Amino acid sequence: MLKKMEKHIGLENRLLFINDDVIVINKLAGEAMEGATEGMIDLPALLLRQFGAGENGTETGGKHDGKAFAPAAVHRLDVPVTGCALFARNTAAAAFLNNSFARTVDQEGRAEKYYWAIVELSPAFSALPDTGELVHWIRANPKKNKSAAFNKPAPHCKEAILRYRVRGKGRNYGFLEIELVTGRHHQIRAQLAALGLHIKGDIKYGARRSEKEGGIRLHSHALYFPDPSMPQNTIHVKAPPPLQDTLWCDFVAFT
Repeated sequence: MLKKMEKHIGLENRLLFINDDVIVINKLAGEAMEGATEGMIDLPALLLRQFGAGENGTETGGKHDGKAFAPAAVHRLDVPVTGCALFARNTAAAAFLNNSFARTVDQEGRAEKYYWAIVELSPAFSALPDTGELVHWIRANPKKNKSAAFNKPAPHCKEAILRYRVRGKGRNYGFLEIELVTGRHHQIRAQLAALGLHIKGDIKYGARRSEKEGGIRLHSHALYFPDPSMPQNTIHVKAPPPLQDTLWCDFVAFT
């Protein structure tokens, strides 16, 4: 019987890719990619301690000040989300990759982000076409650390786009593969909730109950992004779900 990946498993066993410019780790729920607060694990600090800085890794703000460059999150996974977590290891790589992730739709040099989501079965899931594109306007509420998705442009909102594919349906849950085109605060969680779709364990966005092991059933499965040192080359990484149980095995069986 498959068991969950234990928290004590070292970073080296979750390392997906590393070179002088970038590092990609299979993130666990509870790890913060930036701004860790009480009760969260400071992932950049762990990565710096374990793997050190990359080439030119003493650069901070473009100046050599003798301090090691802590890995900088290029795209952000919410604390309860798992999977491919990409960090730049120097300022030049951070600037290059931030530009790649800011590009949208089919722009050249755009990074691509793919997620797996397990959602509670509902009439909304049954009515969902097998494939589609969702376009909303997202308004973030920093005080509540939550976002709302609207069907029309509204004040203080940013356009949010994702593409999805229904991968399968089980007894109690549906399985979605998602391409995240834009990168808004809690985008997938808010857009799905706006349709009446609730990610398992995500009580903040309407799920019936939390997960026993913590986290939510949203996993960053794959990343494609240009190599900062050789932009003509694409780096491709995939991450297995850290929680390897029956539900995730069912999802894999549908892919």
